[in-house]
Amino acid sequence: MPRYEYRCRTCDDTFEVDRPMARSSDPADCPAGHDDTVKLLSAVAVGGTSAQPSPGGGGGGGGCCGGGCCG
Repeated sequence: MPRYEYRCRTCDDTFEVDRPMARSSDPADCPAGHDDTVKLLSAVAVGGTSAQPSPGGGGGGGGCCGGGCCG
């Protein structure tokens, strides 16, 4: 389930709420009971590795035809 970050405008506290994406724009109350909150834009970090193109320029895909049909 996605986690959304909010900031309370009353006490300036930041907090997170787990909720379904369908409810992502619903208001969230501050844990201290305040209701004047704003949803923050959060950067998402995804772990893993990525394929790096070879220094010679070949084998990375992309290009004019997606890398699958050009010779």
